[in-house]
Amino acid sequence: MRVGPRLLLSGVTAHVAPGDRVGLVGRNGTGKTTLLEILAGRARPAAGDVVRTGPVGHLPQDPAAADPAVTVTGRILSARGLDEAVRRLRAAEAEMAATGDGAAAGRAMARYARAEAEFQARGGYAAEAEAARIAAGLGLPDRALDRPLGDLSGGQRRRAELARVLFAERGTLLLDEPTNHLDADSIGWLRGFLAGYPGGLVMISHDTGLLAGIANRIWHLEHGAIEVHNTGWRAYLADREAARRRGERRRAAAERKAAALHAQADRMRARSATAVRAKDMARRADRMLAEAEPVRRSGKVARIRLPEPAPSGRIPLGAVSLAKSYGDLRVLAGVDLAVDRGGRLLVLGLNGAGKTTLLKILAGRLAPDSGRVVHGHGLRLGYFAQEHDTLDPGRTVAQNLADAAPHLEPGEARRILGSFLFSGDDAGKPAGVLSGGEKTRLALATLVSSGANVLLLDEPTNNLDPASREEVLGALGAYKGAVVMVTHDPSAIEALRPERVLLLPDATEDLWSEDYMELVSLT
Repeated sequence: MRVGPRLLLSGVTAHVAPGDRVGLVGRNGTGKTTLLEILAGRARPAAGDVVRTGPVGHLPQDPAAADPAVTVTGRILSARGLDEAVRRLRAAEAEMAATGDGAAAGRAMARYARAEAEFQARGGYAAEAEAARIAAGLGLPDRALDRPLGDLSGGQRRRAELARVLFAERGTLLLDEPTNHLDADSIGWLRGFLAGYPGGLVMISHDTGLLAGIANRIWHLEHGAIEVHNTGWRAYLADREAARRRGERRRAAAERKAAALHAQADRMRARSATAVRAKDMARRADRMLAEAEPVRRSGKVARIRLPEPAPSGRIPLGAVSLAKSYGDLRVLAGVDLAVDRGGRLLVLGLNGAGKTTLLKILAGRLAPDSGRVVHGHGLRLGYFAQEHDTLDPGRTVAQNLADAAPHLEPGEARRILGSFLFSGDDAGKPAGVLSGGEKTRLALATLVSSGANVLLLDEPTNNLDPASREEVLGALGAYKGAVVMVTHDPSAIEALRPERVLLLPDATEDLWSEDYMELVSLT
């Protein structure tokens, strides 16, 4: 498996059988998402074959945009072709209602009978009810099911895509970060669904609780190979730790023996009669070290820092009576906001309450229907979008950084990219081929030299491996500018240390209290 000239994976043979629940793990950029796309048939391997003996459902990390005019129910039912059957049934019903007596009525009834027979053959009303149960389990309210996808928030659209995959014909599921945008209740429902799923499952997730509750096999991507562990998550962690300790003991024993041989060879080298034997002994010691198990080294970690904020006025960013609707669905109404210099504001609300919409309006990427955003003296905004739509997928990593910070000298740009683990050929990769975690790192890298004194952060820890996530949390805690943040991550809230909270959709502002942490799992 290759991305450009880079070899990600080589010589791998593996299988997924019904009942296998595989946790696919590894550092960001090791090829997990690319492997899932190859297994799903969305990309081709550089060599080798993928054999599929049944249906495969795939939830990409960034689902392709569906027709925004299609309803949520229609999108979910399309997984089994039921959307067309429902459309023909409704059209036949409307034709019958509009037709009087006579031959035309008979033809309309015949068309209705054929449409209903097709609908029932594909599962009928029981399948519709199943789709509604899955949608409800994933936190999509009843009122959203008949709405066009274009009216939904980003989190709700992803839930609809996950519901569509889970509703599809039983087979193998390939899920890339399925808990993104899910609240605690929805994650609990998903865990129960997957635990009882009769088909195969391969899942990428940084949610260790989900892995511990679901996975019965682990595939660990590292150094261009897959380590297959036929155990659950906790046993896998214990096995790796035991293997690390065994390797360290064997390495230490080899080093002790080699040191003893070298010491003896040094003593023998002084006498001409034993000089040849001394050389052989030294070579044997060197060979012993070369053949010893290498010490497992942790992968490189991005050294993430946020920008040194430029000076600003006391209130660099504000908003007055912001309102936004999608069709007849009111998302924001009467939002007033004042972001103090160096202030910390957390935005909370259920999926669809308008959190991402608010940040897009504050960032100038979406126009409000009414109200206005107020830029204070010296405002310099930095915006991190949860869907990474601030990145140009057709431009390279280096070009995206240059677009965001054209004042950077080439050497400084290389240094920044290197600190975010984009060195050598990686800087020339198109942003569109990056993994979710790599896109997160690149989006953060574009903020570093911005001098932003107000950061708008929408789920900044999504898709990050544990080491990179800790770096982001540390950088967030050290940042001296103002932050407006949307997150489901309790650790990100602890790092932010919010002073105030804005509750949507009611647009109620309050001083932060630890009591609000109980709401985080619901949002």
